[in-house]
Amino acid sequence: MTAPLVSVVIPTFNGGERLLEALKSVADQETDFEYEIVAIDSGSTDGTLPALRSRTNLVVEVDPKSFDHGLTRNAAIRASRGELVALLVQDAVPQNPRWLTMLAEPLRRDSRIAGAFCRQLPRPDASPITKHYLSLWVAARCDPRVIFLDRQRYDASSPFERLDACAFDNVSSIVRRTIWEEHPFRETPIGEDVIWAREVLLAGRGIAYVPDAVVEHSHDRSSWYELKRTWMLHEQLFSQFGLRTIPTLGHLFTAVLSSLALHRRCENLAPANGRSVRAYLRNVGLAFAWPAGQYLGAMSAATGRTRWRPRGV
Repeated sequence: MTAPLVSVVIPTFNGGERLLEALKSVADQETDFEYEIVAIDSGSTDGTLPALRSRTNLVVEVDPKSFDHGLTRNAAIRASRGELVALLVQDAVPQNPRWLTMLAEPLRRDSRIAGAFCRQLPRPDASPITKHYLSLWVAARCDPRVIFLDRQRYDASSPFERLDACAFDNVSSIVRRTIWEEHPFRETPIGEDVIWAREVLLAGRGIAYVPDAVVEHSHDRSSWYELKRTWMLHEQLFSQFGLRTIPTLGHLFTAVLSSLALHRRCENLAPANGRSVRAYLRNVGLAFAWPAGQYLGAMSAATGRTRWRPRGV
C-alpha cells in the first residue's frame, strides 16, 4: 500500500464524547492528500477502544503504567506511515475541514521546517480564568510566524525570549518524520513539545505557527491538579531555558496577591448563574497553586533536588 502523506496520531485514555467529536472532525477533513488516523491507547475502560477500532486506521495499546508524554508519542509515530505526523490530544477538536491542510502547508512548502503548531480556542463553557490564561499563550495569537534560531542568538536571549522562540504545542501540531527520526521526543512527564522544539531549532531547523488552523481545547482543572502540573512544568522550563518566573518568597507573596486580585476580576466576568461557592474556592485555590507551582518547580530544578513525579498528571 502507498503510504499516506500525513498520519494523525492521537494518544487516548477514556476519551468519552469529546474524543468522538475530535475523531469525526479529523475524519471530515478536506485535503488533496491521503492521511491516516492512528490512536495509541493507555488502558481505556469506558468504551473508547471499540470506538477507536471503528473510526481509525490503527490502534496501538500500551500499558498505562508505561505512559510517558514523549515515549508514548514516539511509539505511535513508529507505528504510523506518514511522511508528516500530526499530533492531536483526544479532547482537541479541529474547528474547520481544512485544519489538517493548513497545518501541513508550511512543511510541504519549505523542507527546512521541522514542525508546526496551530491556534487554540477555549471551549464555550470554559471559565473566565481559563480563557484569560489561554489568551496569554503563543498558541492563542492571531499572527503567523516561522522561527529559525541559531545558538548565538539563543544564548544572547533572556529565558522568557528563549521560551517564546521555542514555543511548540502538541495539543495540535505536526512534525516531519525525517527530522523526528533524528530528534525523537525525549522521555519526560511533561513538556516534550517545547523540549523537542528547542532541540530542532538549535539544530538549524525551523518551527512554524499557523493561526488559521484552529482547534477548540481547554480545561478547568482543580487547584491541586494545577499545582502538580505547574510544579513539573517549571522544573522543565528552568532546566531547558533557565526560566524562573518566581525566584524568591517575596516574589511568591506578591504573585499570590496579584493573582487573587486578577481572579476576582475574572470571576466578575462570569454570568450570574456561573458564580458559585465552588467556583469561588477554585479561583482562590488557583491563585495559590499556580504561583506556588512556579516557585517550587524552578527551585527544585535549580537546587538539584529529587524531582516530584505525582501520579495522574
